[in-house]
Amino acid sequence: MSSKIEVKSPFDDKVVGSVPFSNQEEVEKALDLAQEKFLDRDNWIPRFKRVEILENLMKIMSGQVEELTILCASEGGKPYIDSKVEVLRAINCVKIAVEHLGSYEGKEIAMGHTATSVNRMAYTFKEPIGVVVSISAFNHPLNLAAHQLIPALAVGCPVIIRPATQTPMSALKMVAMLKEAGLPDGWAQGIVCDRKGSQFLATSPKTAFLSFIGSGAVGWGLNSKVADGTRVALEHGGVAPVIVQADADIDGEVVPSLTKGGFYHAGQVCVSVQRVFVHESICEDVAKKLAKAASKLKVGNQLDHDTQVGPLINHGEVDRVEEWVNEAVKKGAKVLTGGKRISKSCFEPTVLLNPSEDSKVSTHEVFGPVVCVYSYSCMCDAIKRANSLSASFQAAVFTKNIDKAIKAVRKLNATAVMINDHTAFRVDWMPFGGARTSGLGMGGIPYSMEEMSNEKMMVIKSPEIL
Repeated sequence: MSSKIEVKSPFDDKVVGSVPFSNQEEVEKALDLAQEKFLDRDNWIPRFKRVEILENLMKIMSGQVEELTILCASEGGKPYIDSKVEVLRAINCVKIAVEHLGSYEGKEIAMGHTATSVNRMAYTFKEPIGVVVSISAFNHPLNLAAHQLIPALAVGCPVIIRPATQTPMSALKMVAMLKEAGLPDGWAQGIVCDRKGSQFLATSPKTAFLSFIGSGAVGWGLNSKVADGTRVALEHGGVAPVIVQADADIDGEVVPSLTKGGFYHAGQVCVSVQRVFVHESICEDVAKKLAKAASKLKVGNQLDHDTQVGPLINHGEVDRVEEWVNEAVKKGAKVLTGGKRISKSCFEPTVLLNPSEDSKVSTHEVFGPVVCVYSYSCMCDAIKRANSLSASFQAAVFTKNIDKAIKAVRKLNATAVMINDHTAFRVDWMPFGGARTSGLGMGGIPYSMEEMSNEKMMVIKSPEIL
C-alpha cells in the first residue's frame, strides 16, 4: 500500500494536507491502466462526450473558486490575489480546449493532378497520440495541471500527472473533479512518487508523449532517456532580458510593468523579469523608481489578502537567493533596495544595479524576487548582452520607436518578444515555450492539443472520383 506525505505551507511550515505517496508497483500499475485504456479503441471516449465532461468540469471549478484559491495559495505560496487569478485561468484553459475542439480537424490532400493519382480522394484526420505522462512544477499548481491534463483529455489521450511533491494537492484535486465531471476511471490519474517512479513513467515505451515542466538539468536528462518514438515537450526556465530605450514611458509603463513582472510570485516564474538593460541617459532614474516601487510591496503570508509577495517555496531557496545576492554585491553590484532575507521563508524584493557579467544573478535564472538593472549606451550592445546566455524564452523591449521595437524583435534570442510589456505576460491560448536550453516544443492549450495528436491520412480510390 502507498504511504502518505504531508504538504506544508512554504510560509510557516504549517501542515495543509496529506496525499498518498505511491510505490513503484503502484506507479507501474497506473501506467498499465493508462495503456490499457488507449489500446481499447472500441471504448475511446467520443468527442461529444469529452466536450460534455470538460463543460461539467468548468461548472464544478466555477463553483469552488474560493476553495481552489485557498488550496493553491496554501501549498504553493503564491499570494491569495494571484492564486485567485490562477484558478480563473485554469477554468478558462478548459474553455479554450472545448473551443479548439471545434476547429480540431484535418484537411483534404489534393489528388488527380498527376496520372498516378487519378480516381483518388484523400483526407487527413486527427487521432490521440497515446498515453501522456505529465511531470509538473510547483509554481502554478492548478494552472500547470490544467495545461498538462486538459489538452490530453480533450484530444482523447489517457494521462498521468506527476505533480511536484511540494504542491501535489491542486493537481490531485483536478483529477478528482474530472472524475466528478464524468470522466471514466483510468483516463486521468495523479501519481505522487519518488524520482525513480518519475523516471519510469517518463522513459517507459508505453509513454507516447512526455510533458515536463521543471529544471533544465532534469528535463534534458529525461529527454535523453525516453523510449524511441516518444514525443517530448520540455518547459524550463529563462533569464528574461528586457531592453529599455531612452524614449520609453518610465512612469506609465516601464516601472509598473517591471515591478509586476519581476516580483510576481516572488520571482518564481520561468519568464520573470530578471535582466533589465536601460539606456544610460535614464538608467539611474529607472533603477531608483523601480527600487522605490519594489520597496513598497507587502511581503508576508500568502493567505493575507493584501500580500503582494509571498514566500519562496522552501528555506533552501531563500538561502540560495541570499548567497547569489551577496556574491553580486561582493563583485560590485549596488543594492538599491532589499538584498536581505526577511525570515526563513521570505526574501526582500531586491533591485541590484550593474551586477558583474559573471555573477550568478547575471548568468543563471534567479527564480527569486531579484531584478538586475544594467546600463548601456548602444542598443546593439544591449542586444548582444541580452543574447549572451544559452537560455531563450520570453523577452521585452520598451520604446515608442517602431523601428527600434522591430529591431529588438528581430535580433533578440527569444520565442516571444513583448513590446512595452513585461516578459511574464501570458494568456493561455498563445504559443508558450522556450528554445535552446529553455525547452523543447510549444505549449499553450491549442498548441499542446495539436502536439498530443497524430495525423492520419485516408486515401479512397474509385472510378467515380474524377
